[in-house]
Amino acid sequence: MKAAGFGEWLRGGLLVLAAGGSAWASEAARTPAAAYLGPSAVAVSGDGRVLYACLADARALAIVDLPDVKAIRTVRLPAEPTGLTLRRDGQRIYVTCAAAASSVLEIDAAAGEILANFPAGHTATAPALAPDGQRLYVCNRFDHDVSVIDLEQRQEVARVAAVREPIAAAVSPDGRELWVANLLPASPANRFGVLAAAAAVTVVDTRTLQAAQVRLITGSTSVRGIAFTPDGKYVVLAHILARYHMPTIRVDSSWMNGNALTVIDVGRREVLNTVLLDGFVEGAANPWDIACTADGRWICVSHAGTNELSVIDAPALLATLRRLPLVAFSNAAFFNGNSDGYSASTGEDVVNAPGFLAGIRRRVKLSGVGPRGLAVRGSQVYATEYFTDSIAAVTLNAETEASLRSLPLGPRPQWDEVRRGEVLFHDGRLCLECWQSCASCHPDGRADALNWDLLNDGEGNPKNTLSLLWSHRTAPAMASGVRPTAEAAVRSGIKHILMTERPESEAAAIDAWLQSLQPVPSPALVEGRLSPAAERGRQLFHSDRCGCAKCHPAPLYTDRKTHDVGSRGELDERSAFDTPMLVEVWRTAPYLHDGRYTTIEQLLAEGKHGGADKLSEEELAALVQFVLSL
Repeated sequence: MKAAGFGEWLRGGLLVLAAGGSAWASEAARTPAAAYLGPSAVAVSGDGRVLYACLADARALAIVDLPDVKAIRTVRLPAEPTGLTLRRDGQRIYVTCAAAASSVLEIDAAAGEILANFPAGHTATAPALAPDGQRLYVCNRFDHDVSVIDLEQRQEVARVAAVREPIAAAVSPDGRELWVANLLPASPANRFGVLAAAAAVTVVDTRTLQAAQVRLITGSTSVRGIAFTPDGKYVVLAHILARYHMPTIRVDSSWMNGNALTVIDVGRREVLNTVLLDGFVEGAANPWDIACTADGRWICVSHAGTNELSVIDAPALLATLRRLPLVAFSNAAFFNGNSDGYSASTGEDVVNAPGFLAGIRRRVKLSGVGPRGLAVRGSQVYATEYFTDSIAAVTLNAETEASLRSLPLGPRPQWDEVRRGEVLFHDGRLCLECWQSCASCHPDGRADALNWDLLNDGEGNPKNTLSLLWSHRTAPAMASGVRPTAEAAVRSGIKHILMTERPESEAAAIDAWLQSLQPVPSPALVEGRLSPAAERGRQLFHSDRCGCAKCHPAPLYTDRKTHDVGSRGELDERSAFDTPMLVEVWRTAPYLHDGRYTTIEQLLAEGKHGGADKLSEEELAALVQFVLSL
């Protein structure tokens, strides 16, 4: 296997290391993303001498010699790598490559040779190996399920349903359970109390493949990281805690979005508690990945929005949470300014005062930008720095401050306007006191599945978060159409949601990135085409009988006008709402301006849109299939 520095790799196009790769290399060299590597996930060999990193933008796997990074080798991949895991003996590495029909590659860790290719679902990610190495579990994000791959039989043997967008997974130390983090809530957004919106964890019995769900506390969303403590007694998760029931009058003190760590008691399958990772006056925006050291001493969390690593004293945290009585610091007491108030726990309480972790957590400022994936080996923690094409290497020490090195995988990239806009969109430092970024409510430029009272059309009438895909083509913006253009909405968001003033050049760069977003092919498509049922649905959609195309004309599937479709709720101050674009509508539930419906079928059957109420069950199912295919 040929070795080369990444300078050569970038200057001459991609260094091709597998047969038949020359065409791919020239294609990648023509692609703007090839200018960037985009390290997103990482693993380290058992002896700590080799690091493996997924390069999402370059569509490659980097193999890095440690500790001095004297050589960097690359393996080209057929699609964007989204996750990797290393077999315990260090001989094989498994990499998920995301596509509508994804692949999971088995790679010889020493030679870099691709040995096998296992098919997987839509946008496969987060491969997790059973401790005995016999099974591989893969999250299929947009199929909302998990592939079970038998590595002895060399095939997928089962699919297990998850909740919504499974994006991270961890296997228990004894191999008996698989815990899967679902990115977003799957419930209506207009409910309160025990029915309020919250993401969930899917728990799979690996012997029977039966699944159960553990609901996180209200407002939990963007759950990206999950890990077991080494003793297997607890699962820890990193996610955003949205205060979406609150009017967006301020951002400090985690008023809108907090950044959280949840601890779940594995034996009881119950949330032990959720604590904020934020400081008293400094948020810790966008927690991404979470990992525990093998000795159980530290829990580490990467913060993609503030370019830092939280290092938490795990025994101290768990001891503190176990000592808490069955009453907890309540949300109501906190927001009423009553710091002495305790109330009976309802299961929705949270140790939610910023600064709760003071004294048991250190914040390590990293030199790179956009830390995401984590890997831990001994006292070494490695974090991928997505936007600077580097790896942060942090050495943990109980007695002194952690030491930090940056391992460049190539020349520091020169960001063009689109990339700069992507960086800014994910940067919590744009926000007053770093509590949130644009991505906090719009993960991947889409939506967090929650309602927010943004005050742009009065107070007390929350609206469902909209995807920003093609928002610049479909003015006006916002559900009520109160912003004339997406450009105006971006600048208003910086001022009224991030609560700050920023240079016009930054807003323009964010515009450029948003305009570059492209829809993901729908999982309802069959080999990229409409199914026979969806084709029948297409004909109904465009027929006078249904009349769907009158307000949702192709190709944007919106007429960019406001209409009264009878959806006004008791909290609304108006009856007419902007016609939503239907492109990629399959991933933007819940539906209507107040998020009352969780499926398109519910919307059409109960919402009495157009002529849908006159259709037979078979016709309605066909219409749903077409809409979900857009």
